[in-house]
Amino acid sequence: MRKTRSRKWDDFVSVGEVTAPHGIHGELRVYPTTDFPERLLSRKTVWIDGLIGPQDVVRVTPRPPLVIMQLRTVATREQAELLRGAGLYVPIDSLPTLGNQEYYWFQLEGLEVRDYHNHTRIGVIQQVIRTGGNQDVFEVARDEGAPLLVPALKSVVKRVDLDMGIMEVDVPAGLEDLS
Repeated sequence: MRKTRSRKWDDFVSVGEVTAPHGIHGELRVYPTTDFPERLLSRKTVWIDGLIGPQDVVRVTPRPPLVIMQLRTVATREQAELLRGAGLYVPIDSLPTLGNQEYYWFQLEGLEVRDYHNHTRIGVIQQVIRTGGNQDVFEVARDEGAPLLVPALKSVVKRVDLDMGIMEVDVPAGLEDLS
């Protein structure tokens, strides 16, 4: 069963989170939650939790691992402070098309995870975790026990069927013992 998304953001995907104000003129420190943070540099509009409608982006400056973003409607540090922890979103239909066997995180969250060999249910992907390394990790909530952390590697992920809501994985030996 697929995880349900908040109706408010059904047609949007998260691309960042406001972590703090920056300076005194309303700039925002934004942590990108996308594999393509450079795309934030060219955004003209974003949607933000707590603000109504699209927000015009005045300026974006990279400060890895963050970006500093100035919005037309946020002019003071106090206004920026009110947005701490708010999500940044863009319309799903504005996302570039990915290649074969490439997926956006929001497409994977909520997929049922099954064992590649015997097709038994392992659990459901709760979130994709950025490790800061070369690979992401899927946090799989199991029906019983602690979550299983599955590396997002082609050698582990054998099949993804978005229409069926299924991901089949070949869990490396010993991985379940670590969880």
